[in-house]
Amino acid sequence: MTKRIAILGAGPSGLAQLRAFEAAGNAGAEVPDIVCYEKQSDLGGMWNYTWRTGLGAYGEPVHGSMYRYLWSNGPKECLEFADYSFEEHFGKPIASYPPRAVLRDYIMGRVEKSDLRRCIQFSTEVQWVEYSEETGKFSVTVRDLKADELSTEEFDYVIVATGHFSTPNAPYFEGLEQFPGRVLHAHDFRDACEFEGKDLLLIGSSYSAEDIGTQCHKYGAKSVTFSYRSAPMGYDWPSEFDEVPLLSHVDGRTAHFIDGTEREIDAIIMCTGYQHYFSFLHDDLTLRTWNRLYPENLYKGIFWIDNPKLMYLGMQDQYYTFNMFDAQAWYARDVIMGDIALPSTEEMTADSQKWVEHEETAKDPFAHIDFQAAYIRDLLGPTDYPEFDVEGMGELFKQWKRDKQADILGYRNKSYRSTMTGTVAPPHHTPWMEAMDDSLEAFLANESAPDESAPDVMGDAKTSAIKTDTAGADADDHSIEEERESA
Repeated sequence: MTKRIAILGAGPSGLAQLRAFEAAGNAGAEVPDIVCYEKQSDLGGMWNYTWRTGLGAYGEPVHGSMYRYLWSNGPKECLEFADYSFEEHFGKPIASYPPRAVLRDYIMGRVEKSDLRRCIQFSTEVQWVEYSEETGKFSVTVRDLKADELSTEEFDYVIVATGHFSTPNAPYFEGLEQFPGRVLHAHDFRDACEFEGKDLLLIGSSYSAEDIGTQCHKYGAKSVTFSYRSAPMGYDWPSEFDEVPLLSHVDGRTAHFIDGTEREIDAIIMCTGYQHYFSFLHDDLTLRTWNRLYPENLYKGIFWIDNPKLMYLGMQDQYYTFNMFDAQAWYARDVIMGDIALPSTEEMTADSQKWVEHEETAKDPFAHIDFQAAYIRDLLGPTDYPEFDVEGMGELFKQWKRDKQADILGYRNKSYRSTMTGTVAPPHHTPWMEAMDDSLEAFLANESAPDESAPDVMGDAKTSAIKTDTAGADADDHSIEEERESA
């Protein structure tokens, strides 16, 4: 009997899983029956922009946290698909830091080359998933949002690819009820122009705060104050920025901080991260974790150890993204199709714990990058996913870190060499601080020639396959100030 698989979500992780099965089918393998459920009206996940906040058109929670004027905050060369380069998609080299519309177009390009849409049921929200020991199958109950109808189907495997950047983590601070200005979470941030001329307080000190703060500055905010819990970001900020300790309370428009300082503010944006939230899963199937590089109770960062027929994709804190999701999807596919055998529960637990302990010894961001590279390399070894220079990408990530530290408002003007094609990206035709139009058309217009003077940061990173012994991967990592930072 043909196996049946439910994929929950058609964002980058779910699409990676669909692509993995498509690749197997193209190679002549018999592919299982696959149904992908997607709550939104189109594929793309978090890369879809919507003006809506709170609730969607059918009363469902809005999934997207995407906002206008978002540009990639990391080099596109670090998220390139091994089987579909940016150069192949756009027909020419493009700058290293594209805006949202360009990245979404790239994601869609790989999908549109295939017939994957036939597997996806759009505007369909997963309501409940449970497993029967008696039948050995999952029951998946979904709601057709347009018809407002429930239905239930049985599956042999369930793959959770719903992401973990859609349920806000929003701490409380005394006085917020009486604050006369706007209070919102980054999940509901949509347009920096709303805050032109205003004094902003952003609570948090990770990627959301950094990016929303610089966006608001770019589009005319009067001042941006970051309130941190653990440590300041420490960039060489322009005079319009400041970093202060954690907010204590608010009195009218006056924000008071735990060091005794205060300042007048017009709006508060909570950049305090997100929760891993799976309301549709039975307790016995629910992953409970914070935003970390290796969530516990997942073998290979994918398989729910208590029931490995349930898989999670993309639930890690992420340096690598699209190509890591591919690596996970190829490995999951090969287990489902019987090409990779899972070890015993005890062996899976021991292997997972080894990775967790390895992560917990981490001390700095560069070692975090090395840790995730080793994780991806471990997944790639037994699969037929196209070889790519995982470690070379890691070196690009490290250069990105250095470039940000040197110029937090100008790092997006840098160019990097693709580890897939060897091409150095051309500089963008407009410096990021002056590029106010984030459309695909504006970005691609009048691209400059490739910048052959760009530094080659890949060094001696090997392009050959490397088998990594996870027990001796020598990561010297640290705990990054998490996206889920809270009070």
